[in-house]
Amino acid sequence: MVFEVNGTSQTLTLDNRTTVLDALREHLGLIGAKKGCDHGQCGSCTVLLDGRRVKSCLVFAVTVDGRSVVTVEGLAEPGELSPLQAAFIAHDAFQCGYCTPGQLCSARGMLDEVAQGWPSAVTGDLDAPAELTDAEIRERMAGNLCRCAAYPHIVAAVRETAAGGRAAAR
Repeated sequence: MVFEVNGTSQTLTLDNRTTVLDALREHLGLIGAKKGCDHGQCGSCTVLLDGRRVKSCLVFAVTVDGRSVVTVEGLAEPGELSPLQAAFIAHDAFQCGYCTPGQLCSARGMLDEVAQGWPSAVTGDLDAPAELTDAEIRERMAGNLCRCAAYPHIVAAVRETAAGGRAAAR
């Protein structure tokens, strides 16, 4: 199979039972996405598949042939931080850090969904652009768990990035 990972074409020969998560970690050495629950419940393995958030432990690698995957390692240029990563640091939006790669990929995907006008379960006016309130951010990030409970900091980092705040300007 051939697919793009963080802008680079990758060719792998894999067992058809191999997940995207295992292909990334075990075959490509990209260890940012974490194996938390291995059941799609925690979100630690979240990556972007063709720009959409997916839990990579639930997706068979053979299904991404010809497609594009972005991991936490691909969110910024080497040696730099993306505005979202800078905001996570500025707001101390992680503690142990285990869930952080999945949180970052999910937040990037969520911000792109908002920019495209996608509503969530708590979006009030479906005809107006979504306003990223704390409740809206929490709902959209609900698929990513943090055992350290850094949620208020994660929400603040996402809100600041969406608003183009000081961390986003870095």
